[in-house]
Amino acid sequence: MTRPITAGVDGSEESLAALAWAAREAVRRGLALRVVQAWRFQSHEAIDAGDRDTQERWVRDAVAETARTVTERHPDLEVTTDVLEGDTVDTLVAAAADAEMLVLGSRGHGPVVGFLLGSVGQQVIAEASRPVVLVRAGDQPSAEVAGHEIVVGQQGAPDDSADALRFAFETAAVRGATVRAVRAWTLPPVFAYSPGSMKLLDEAGGLEPYERKALGEALKPWRERFPEVPVIEHVEIGSAGQVLLSVAGQAQLMVVGRRAHRTAVGARIGSVAHGVLHHAGCPVAVVPHA
Repeated sequence: MTRPITAGVDGSEESLAALAWAAREAVRRGLALRVVQAWRFQSHEAIDAGDRDTQERWVRDAVAETARTVTERHPDLEVTTDVLEGDTVDTLVAAAADAEMLVLGSRGHGPVVGFLLGSVGQQVIAEASRPVVLVRAGDQPSAEVAGHEIVVGQQGAPDDSADALRFAFETAAVRGATVRAVRAWTLPPVFAYSPGSMKLLDEAGGLEPYERKALGEALKPWRERFPEVPVIEHVEIGSAGQVLLSVAGQAQLMVVGRRAHRTAVGARIGSVAHGVLHHAGCPVAVVPHA
């Protein structure tokens, strides 16, 4: 089944930036674009806000006008619109399930502050079963230039990052971009050493060579599948979030994974994704994995 790229809109500047980004990506990938707005009837005693049908018509007209600006810019792009009544988070999570990716906007006030991740965006990312891309207000096509990289975080065993690596390589392939695969490592506490782990480290020649070998093994199937995509292997000591953010200035997109499981307190984004989402200056894709 061919899935569309879905953009969630609400008329805000950040959602319009997300829609523009989603449209460009849909054109690159040869996919349709679906524009979704969640809506719920609200009555106001102080002002004349119209009845339910009137409000729905206003919302549908606004979404149609928003989509028209996309079709004027990309006349060959297939665009559909949906105004769905219901809770915003539930509506967007459901829309994501049927999409190649869900693209949302997020307010930003410069590269230092980065994203202001609201409760809706945070809950959607934590609950979505498909990749979610956050795009800052003010994002421009000029950021998607040759030389700017698709940066992806890799950690753990090859299977742990396979979905994030796939997303990064697919994106780089359609953009003619380089993938910078980042694996961060830290010195383990003494109690983490065991005869088995020491044997593996000895065979690899030490901690950093071991990490480089692990990254190379994780990248091998994706290098073979996308031989045209240049790859930079980046191994650095430090926390994963800090290392990823240190190369964010070179990125046209940052890709991070999120373990798709629920804890006793509900679904979580994860500390690495959370830090990157709040501080990266470029769009960020969060890719769930088992």
